[in-house]
Amino acid sequence: MKRRAYEVGSGNVFADIGLPNPEEHLIKAKLVYKIDSLMKNRGLKQIEAAELFGVRQPDVSNAAR
Repeated sequence: MKRRAYEVGSGNVFADIGLPNPEEHLIKAKLVYKIDSLMKNRGLKQIEAAELFGVRQPDVSNAAR
């Protein structure tokens, strides 16, 4: 059986794929993940979360994209 070669990542997938400003992308991704986790844990709908954050519901929806 052949062993597959692999490359160890840097810990930042955005840097690994060569995007500009990889640290900024990583911070945003972590923030969106945390917000989504909190919403799920509290059973919040997007409209409820938007009210708590002081933003519009479409802004909460767009954050996940």
